[in-house]
Amino acid sequence: MKERFVCAVGESGSGTRLDAFLSGCMPDVSRSRAQNLIAAGAVTVNGVSGKAKNHIVKEGDRIEADVPACEPLEVAAEDIPLRIVYEDDDVLVVDKPKGMVVHPGPGNGSGTLVNAVLFHCGDRLSSINGVVRPGIVHRIDKDTSGLLLVAKNDRAHRRLAEALEAHAVTRRYEAVVYNNITEDEGAVDVPVGRDPKNRLRQAAAAKNGRGAVTHYKVLERFGTFTHVELRLETGRTHQIRVHMAHIRHPVLGDPLYGPKKKIFGVETQMLHAGILGFRHPATDQYMEFSSPPPEEFQDVLRRLRGMASV
Repeated sequence: MKERFVCAVGESGSGTRLDAFLSGCMPDVSRSRAQNLIAAGAVTVNGVSGKAKNHIVKEGDRIEADVPACEPLEVAAEDIPLRIVYEDDDVLVVDKPKGMVVHPGPGNGSGTLVNAVLFHCGDRLSSINGVVRPGIVHRIDKDTSGLLLVAKNDRAHRRLAEALEAHAVTRRYEAVVYNNITEDEGAVDVPVGRDPKNRLRQAAAAKNGRGAVTHYKVLERFGTFTHVELRLETGRTHQIRVHMAHIRHPVLGDPLYGPKKKIFGVETQMLHAGILGFRHPATDQYMEFSSPPPEEFQDVLRRLRGMASV
């Protein structure tokens, strides 16, 4: 089953990109979903399909879109404990442990955050990201711990996705990285895209890269390691890990982008999503949540401080 939407471009919409106009006139369709519909040929402008997502619409244009009905969820709900930091009828903020995959994929069909959230929320989740990622507005890597935002309805999801795209969501991380960062703060502004030589990796300055900006600030220096705070403007896959490796400060414990030698027995990256802030999609009130790094992370900091004081 498909639902057909018909939108006429008025004076206020003239000069807008096609994907932005679609998401604006269809309240439960995010901009990313609008882009997918355009790419699939499900959108016409004045009866003509094949327009690019950045096509500029003008007053008087007739936009039609065939939107498939949401598929029934096929991912199983599982009774997995969740650390819930905040919850209401629109949003859920959870503190994800290191080692948990966010959504199902090849080799990870169960035990994910999505399986746990489905059990907790039932059918009270946004369907915008389809059957595999219901409610997932953004994600963090399996071996990154910390705060994650989940949308419980499509309207909330759309507004939160728009805020992410506008860089209006606060996302700050803590990390321990190799080598001494001499400047107190700085930024890495380098595109990130798939590494053409290794499908498991992303690469800085890749030809297919998309714009990515990571701000960093030194919290503590330990000579051969630095404790930093990192703030994301964008959210590319592995962005922090790629950017810090690019400036020769890979994240401690990250075997994909840094040294494979184990330090303090650490096997996965010392990276924690500690602060998450956003305007509530229903009330527009700014909300900010924090989470302390896990015990393993704090143990590494204690050891480094002990070594520095000798």
